[in-house]
Amino acid sequence: MANAIPEALQRLINNFSALPGVGEKTATRYALYTLRSNENFALEFSKSLKELHEKIKLCSVCMTYSQDDPCPICSNIQRDSSVLCVVEDPSDLLAIEDANTFKGLYHVLHGAISLMDKITPENLKLNELERRLDSGSVKEVIIATSSTRAGETTAHYIFDILKDKGVKITRIGYGIPMGMDIKYADRATLSKSLGARQEFQL
Repeated sequence: MANAIPEALQRLINNFSALPGVGEKTATRYALYTLRSNENFALEFSKSLKELHEKIKLCSVCMTYSQDDPCPICSNIQRDSSVLCVVEDPSDLLAIEDANTFKGLYHVLHGAISLMDKITPENLKLNELERRLDSGSVKEVIIATSSTRAGETTAHYIFDILKDKGVKITRIGYGIPMGMDIKYADRATLSKSLGARQEFQL
């Protein structure tokens, strides 16, 4: 029996299906919505996707995604450059910023150590983190990795490589439940966690 789905539509469904948390039914719904929308919607959508890799790069300081280098947070002289919050992903940075409590700077690792996922320390932005501490301007490092197994493994690894750097090392407070990704926490929980941070202990 011939395939009832046109090839171009199937390709779009496959592309949507590759997104995290999007199953085939949802991908099909997205693709059909795009098809039913006017051509301007599709063209604007296509333009946005194309510009992602053309205009957005990594900030050379904190390693988050930005159109400017350094990013708006790193270049903001009103931020406290003596406090550095280390997060796994840019989405974690956005979640903490949305809580509107933290006024320091960030460092984005782009992942967490996980043998299961074959993510090693070499895959993370840890060398860049150490170089930032070599400047001597950072007085406190807040380890704000998630309370998952990978997040905890990463937190302990960071503590080991920074413990002789002469900086205060704290861990985000446990207003965040064990096993929960930071990006899914609400504003009040994130604010409480940052305020309840404590000295890092093995």
